[in-house]
Amino acid sequence: MRILCIDYGDRRIGVAVCDELGLTAQGLATIVRKDMKSDLDAIGAYIDEYHIEEIVVGYPVMLDGTEGVQCEKVNRFVRTLQSRFSLSVSTWDESLSTKEAERILIEANMSRKKRKQVVDKLAAVIILQGYLDYRGSVKNGE
Repeated sequence: MRILCIDYGDRRIGVAVCDELGLTAQGLATIVRKDMKSDLDAIGAYIDEYHIEEIVVGYPVMLDGTEGVQCEKVNRFVRTLQSRFSLSVSTWDESLSTKEAERILIEANMSRKKRKQVVDKLAAVIILQGYLDYRGSVKNGE
């Protein structure tokens, strides 16, 4: 079963997908946001290409556990995805995923300009890998 992960932001959307066994996450793209129709068309193309059966969207809970304005935006986006694609759409805590992605890219000596182009895609990979690892541990009774 292939899962698509979305790191939803105001300017960009990071996209990642898992392998067919649901073990590893790979980055696909960073979609530069235009309008909702264009954004959904781009996501739909990945859903079709990779035969996606589930979507996971990063959920930006604050460090103190509360939900802020960004959570409201993500909740609206999740409802839009559900109605447009008729797939299971769930959220997964994305706390510090972008910070972790930034740290990895800085350690790789990537320039600020290049980091900006890939950080959202890498954040989606980090979110999806966390989700996959959790699912694997639940399946194994850990």
